[in-house]
Amino acid sequence: MARSSRTRPSSAGPRPSGNPAKRGLVAAPPPPRRATARDWIGAARVRTLPLAVTPVLIGTGAALLVDRELHWVMALCCLAVAVALQIGVNYANDYSDGIRGTDDVRVGPARLTGGGLAAPRTVLAVALGFFAVAAVAGAAIVVRTGHWWMLAVGAVCIVAAWFYTGGKRPYGYAGLGELFVFVFFGLVATVGTVFVQVGTVPQEAWFGAVAAGLLACAVLLANNLRDIDQDRLAGKRTLTVLIGRTATRIVFTLFVLAPFVIAAFLALVYPIAWLSLLALLPALSAILIVWTYRLPRELIVALALTSLTSIAYGAFLFWAFAG
Repeated sequence: MARSSRTRPSSAGPRPSGNPAKRGLVAAPPPPRRATARDWIGAARVRTLPLAVTPVLIGTGAALLVDRELHWVMALCCLAVAVALQIGVNYANDYSDGIRGTDDVRVGPARLTGGGLAAPRTVLAVALGFFAVAAVAGAAIVVRTGHWWMLAVGAVCIVAAWFYTGGKRPYGYAGLGELFVFVFFGLVATVGTVFVQVGTVPQEAWFGAVAAGLLACAVLLANNLRDIDQDRLAGKRTLTVLIGRTATRIVFTLFVLAPFVIAAFLALVYPIAWLSLLALLPALSAILIVWTYRLPRELIVALALTSLTSIAYGAFLFWAFAG
């Protein structure tokens, strides 16, 4: 009896190719990118650091009106306090805004916390480290001058820096950020620089302090104007969110131009102060961008130009007072 032949069923489709051990596996997502040195430097907001230098320049120049000897060690200590405090504020803002979700979508430098580039605890530790540097430099100033009550001033500065965006009710979320910047990065930084060097505060220092504070506020306005849409969505009620784009442009213009009115007044006694009008070149460019920008990213240039205006202005006032 013949054996029946069996027909092998034909395959319905083409035979699979490739490594059988890898078929059916889904590709793993790429590991999250970790923060590079460039990311950490960007999070320090280097473009804004001239704002920490300006009050020290103006304050040191005003001190030379009282004592013609340059107290350069004290001036450097004041600079260390100002720069470390500002960097600490920037990292603290990165941490606080990041854990709140405010920085989930941002234009500009990478956000370490909000962008998942660094662990929140790491960013917080770096912020506290810079606050510690500011505290040590400030303590050295207090020991050298013997003005122990200034420890309380330094403590208030650090506490105010933290609660700008930190804590349960940050005042930076209630439209008070500009007030903080004007007081601490304008008045306190400039007047404090003069006082620790010569033990008194001439009236010229107050004029310079107001100018430095207004330019610092202008930088903050440019930054918040760039982020106005994201801040609205995140519930961050900055002054810009509260008053709107047009009013912010007007206030920004006033804050940028008012220091030059002060410089013109000072030039009646200190003629070199007229040279500070050269800083109008970047200032007017920043104002033009703020009024005509189409993309938020363009305001990063306006912010940088305003910072450049600030340090140039401070350098010319230093020259005017020291000359």
